[in-house]
Amino acid sequence: MIGIDTNILVRFLVEDESDQRLTARRWLGSRNADDPAYVSAIVVAETVWVLNRRLKYPMTDVTRILRDLLASDGLVIEMTEELDALLRAGEPAADIADYFVAWTSAKAGCSHTVTFDKLASKQVPGMEFLS
Repeated sequence: MIGIDTNILVRFLVEDESDQRLTARRWLGSRNADDPAYVSAIVVAETVWVLNRRLKYPMTDVTRILRDLLASDGLVIEMTEELDALLRAGEPAADIADYFVAWTSAKAGCSHTVTFDKLASKQVPGMEFLS
């Protein structure tokens, strides 16, 4: 298994005419269940940020893209089960990165995660507002 960086995944997903897009599509297109690419939670969070905030993809489109990535046999995505459950519930109420922060803290044995982000503290299970 080989890990990929955010720039590889974004180039794979974004419709443009760059040589990098063709290279990324060819390489990721050759991945399969026997030889998958690994996508870390950080890469997922950064990709969501780039697509939604920088390239202005609507969150409904980003959510659909994430579902498609989760369904791919050629990818192993960190925290697949948690991300899949979140996306099945609809469009996330907070930033995907906030969910990953809470999930990784819980996996590390933390009772909860404190934050100054009021939205995340209300929407993300395991996050509490620090006052």
